[in-house]
Amino acid sequence: MFVRTIEPAFYDTDALGHINNTRLPAWFELARNDLFKLFTPDLDPRKWRLIMARMEIDYRAELLYGSDIELRTYLSRLGTSSFTVTQEAWQNGVMANLGHTVLVQFDHVEKRAMPIEGELRAALEAHVKPVTEPADA
Repeated sequence: MFVRTIEPAFYDTDALGHINNTRLPAWFELARNDLFKLFTPDLDPRKWRLIMARMEIDYRAELLYGSDIELRTYLSRLGTSSFTVTQEAWQNGVMANLGHTVLVQFDHVEKRAMPIEGELRAALEAHVKPVTEPADA
């Protein structure tokens, strides 16, 4: 599992006084950089080997300005050429958001999915864990 901490900025809030729901997709993408580096270590977009096939986020509780947010990133499924990245946003001991993103290893020249094999597969397998719901969910 990869873990990153975000310190929300005042501009991340909305008129209701909580973190705007549009911030989560951006923060989750930032937190996926650790996974992206397994595919493209220097993050050079000209060497990019992934495409996004699906993204969903469940908003379960408000996130508020003034307290750090912990983003936890892991794989909940590893297929032949695709995998599901599960991400959790935690604040003050509460899981406020749960996201799932399906990514596909992709050959951008041939326009086709590529199998995930060898050392890359082993590196990804190290981050596979089942989704576990917190007791208060």
